[in-house]
Amino acid sequence: MSCELCDWLLCVRAQLHFQSVTQRLSHTVRFTHTHTHSLTVRELLMKMKELLLFLSCVLCVSADAQHSDINIAGCSDSDGEYMYGLDGEEIAYADFNKKEMIYPQPPFIDPMSYVEGTYEQAVGEQQICKQNLQAARKVMKDYPLEHDAPSAVMIYTRDEVEFGQENTLICHVTGFYPAPVNVSWTKNEQKVTGSSINVPYPNKDGTFTQISRLQFTPQLGDMYSCTVKHLALTQPLTKIYDVQASGQSDPGVGPAAFCGVGLTVGLLGVAAGTFFLIKGNECS
Repeated sequence: MSCELCDWLLCVRAQLHFQSVTQRLSHTVRFTHTHTHSLTVRELLMKMKELLLFLSCVLCVSADAQHSDINIAGCSDSDGEYMYGLDGEEIAYADFNKKEMIYPQPPFIDPMSYVEGTYEQAVGEQQICKQNLQAARKVMKDYPLEHDAPSAVMIYTRDEVEFGQENTLICHVTGFYPAPVNVSWTKNEQKVTGSSINVPYPNKDGTFTQISRLQFTPQLGDMYSCTVKHLALTQPLTKIYDVQASGQSDPGVGPAAFCGVGLTVGLLGVAAGTFFLIKGNECS
């Protein structure tokens, strides 16, 4: 059931409740009119407040959906995409090489999966997509292709860096069109393998975002880079991650700094106390 439908049902329930209150109120007013005004003005005002309260509930329930889900089916001559997302996060996608659905979900959530036959549905959608692609090419053959280079490339770690502790490097690429981008990694200027990249995710402006991840163990002096290639780039974009600059500082620096500050403050306190003591003696 979609979230929009859930909100609609909630709104209907609230409206039904609202209508029932209206009917009860109108019935009470008619009953009062027949039976010598047995309903006081105060009671009538209380009923009106109840009516306005339920009216407010109806307006609140009719607000924007709490969640947003998306399903993408895309294709080219050599590649294809079929993906489900929720609130801007990738939930599942079809891997046409492994011939199965992949669920890139974090370990701290309850795992979810789609019904059996979802991958077969994705394969069928690819056939439809490629047929539509051929038809669109014939109709729009005179239209120039749009190319937007990535507007931002960022490299950062998933967790706080601790030397010798396994972590994940993330290369976040956004604002490009068309999809996809190609992302490669190096460690100390040597190419590394084993990275992963998600399927292109659409932004609200029609461009795309992709995220590449590389598992690594930070060591002092290591340097990593992610390089992004795209049709709209005249040359690749490269971002550098320096473990030495990003790692935690020497554990001895913090205590030493605090000791130095404490000693300085103590000496200033002694000097101020001596000054006021001398001034007090002079006055006396």
